[in-house]
Amino acid sequence: MNFIQTRGCDKNKPQSVTFSEAILSPIASFGGLYVPESLPELGEEFLNKHLNSSYKELASDMLGRFEIDIEKSVIDEALALYDKFDNPSNPVPVVKVKENLYVSELYHGPTRAFKDMALQPFGVVLSSIAQKRNEHYLILAATSGDTGPAALETFKNRANVQVACLYPNGGTSDVQRLQMVTEDAKNLKVIGINGVFDDAQNALKRLLASDEFKSALKEKNILLSAANSVNFGRIIFQIIYHIHSYLELVRQKGIVMGEKVYLNVPSGNFGNALGAYYAWKMGLPVLKIVISSNENNVLTKLIKTGKYDLRDSHVVSTTSPAMDILKSSNVERVLYDMFGYERTRELMESLESKNFYELSADELAQLQNSFDADFCNGKEGKKYIKDTFYDNGYLMDPHTATCMKSYETCSNPEIKTIAYSTAEWTKFSPVIANALTGEVDAQDIKALVAISKEAKLEIPPMIKELFSKEIVQKSVIEKEDIEKEILKFL
Repeated sequence: MNFIQTRGCDKNKPQSVTFSEAILSPIASFGGLYVPESLPELGEEFLNKHLNSSYKELASDMLGRFEIDIEKSVIDEALALYDKFDNPSNPVPVVKVKENLYVSELYHGPTRAFKDMALQPFGVVLSSIAQKRNEHYLILAATSGDTGPAALETFKNRANVQVACLYPNGGTSDVQRLQMVTEDAKNLKVIGINGVFDDAQNALKRLLASDEFKSALKEKNILLSAANSVNFGRIIFQIIYHIHSYLELVRQKGIVMGEKVYLNVPSGNFGNALGAYYAWKMGLPVLKIVISSNENNVLTKLIKTGKYDLRDSHVVSTTSPAMDILKSSNVERVLYDMFGYERTRELMESLESKNFYELSADELAQLQNSFDADFCNGKEGKKYIKDTFYDNGYLMDPHTATCMKSYETCSNPEIKTIAYSTAEWTKFSPVIANALTGEVDAQDIKALVAISKEAKLEIPPMIKELFSKEIVQKSVIEKEDIEKEILKFL
């Protein structure tokens, strides 16, 4: 299968590229993104075939349907990393929380967040391609909190790759920050910037498109790629767990095969939601994808009104910081799928030049046929955390909590919903401690102990040990100095 470009071809790049080319150089013509030429059909026959399959067997077959140009031995090595998750036989448990509400837990990997689901195998694949080509790559990552730790974890000490990871200083939880700044592998550089996630992501996109930066790298015999979900190498692995979660409901007799469900996705950069959308397009029985946001509710406004309006917007710091994002990169791939490259380019250029675009009435109707949305503020989120724990015995993080509101406002209660839990409680413990016990301004370690005691849960060793590890990544800079800092590292 080949990959084509969301904004059309500028003649400087090929009309279409292979999967390996798309992940090695993820920014397409006119600043666009790569998408599959077509999506494989995965009908009921495929679902029935995998009703008793392991996660790895399901993943291997689905990747095979995309006919990507990666050797099976490399895919097998990449998927074997799921064996290191909490339960190798089921790396993504699906838990019943309420009568028709199930939560798919995507956080059972090494950094306790859903980004491990895609980035663990992605690191093996990209490093393998680089070695096969005898090329060396700089991998850029911009993080609002979870991509960074997961990217650093998967790429540390891998051959032929170096990583520069940008995070907003003060814009992540303490645990997320410690997961990054205690990484000591020689091929990793972590850079805090005085700004917000959008500043980090804008810098990443600018550097990926900069001929001057690429020339500076070329002098060092280094090529450029990215670990963010602008890279389809991330997205392809994010489709799998939506299919798995549906099959888990069938296995648990929560639904019968072919029964339609809601998929409720907490969304920041829209990669997780895009994976759900592609799974639906490929044949998963989905009634609608519900997008859950926090106070940075640009996605809610887009889906409700057809307007993507950033003209008077600024990022608000919230209790669910991984979703403190205004420019959601992967919306572009949905626009392309629905409206084609000419319209996508027009809309994205309007967003970049005017901080605004508006869909037509017909386009909005088409978007709303696939998506619904609502947002949840921090106070509401903490109430959902408390009520769900004490009423249903289920502990969730503040991102997952946003799904509870949209479950109530956007779903038919008679139809089953799969909501996605994107992070373990350990990643955002001060918010959860405040929700459960009323404790204010608790430091992470104090909050972790309080929650552990209240909820009778063990703090996982990989989280507990962070607080005694040496901080080795100390760079905090102005956003204007990012390029200089990266080149200094190299």
